[in-house]
Amino acid sequence: MSQQPKGPIKDKHYDLITVLHMSLRMAWKLETYIADARREGDEELADWFAGIQAHCHSTGEQGKQLLAERLPKE
Repeated sequence: MSQQPKGPIKDKHYDLITVLHMSLRMAWKLETYIADARREGDEELADWFAGIQAHCHSTGEQGKQLLAERLPKE
């Protein structure tokens, strides 16, 4: 089993911030995918992307809340 290379910063806050960043970035990026699908007349695909986007937004909001709660304590 391969190990993940050690980076300069590796702790739970870094991991939380990374997942938060990826979730919100994906939510933003999905705007383009939704628009592309709609432009091509594929509402089924646009709706599927929109569902993923909603999940990313929710995950991002949860991550922001966790970060806000945890950082002042440590």
